[in-house]
Amino acid sequence: METKLPLPPFTLETATQKVRPAEDAWNSRDPERVVLVYTEDTRWRNRSEFPVGRDQVREFLIRKWAKEHDYRLIKELWAYTGNRLAVRFVYEYHDDSGQWFRAYGNENWEFNEQGFMMHRFASINDLPIKEAERKFFWPLGRRPDDHPGLSSLAL
Repeated sequence: METKLPLPPFTLETATQKVRPAEDAWNSRDPERVVLVYTEDTRWRNRSEFPVGRDQVREFLIRKWAKEHDYRLIKELWAYTGNRLAVRFVYEYHDDSGQWFRAYGNENWEFNEQGFMMHRFASINDLPIKEAERKFFWPLGRRPDDHPGLSSLAL
């Protein structure tokens, strides 16, 4: 049976190791890559959408990134226990009109014994910002290792 390391139960070290690859996958904006960390029957809550299964998650991500342009994301571990992680995140994007936003969110993740995410519950708030207020300027894709994280940016 396939596994996605590290496996639960999590320690501080292994919980932290789950977060950066998730951030990297989302920053790729590649739905095919992102869905591979979830179980086939994963259940989500993302704002007012409740996708179930990889196919619905894939369709959700395609719609999301068609509207959220120049998307850049930072995730940070908040808490962990057993097979669950709490993660906070911030991302910046602009819409079709050029209006920039900073989205602040929290996610609760639950993993199966093989290390795949079964549940993802996200609460997100979008704040309109001016382009001059942006903080995430790396080239599209993976955040550079030397770029500050959320705590360092006081976000």
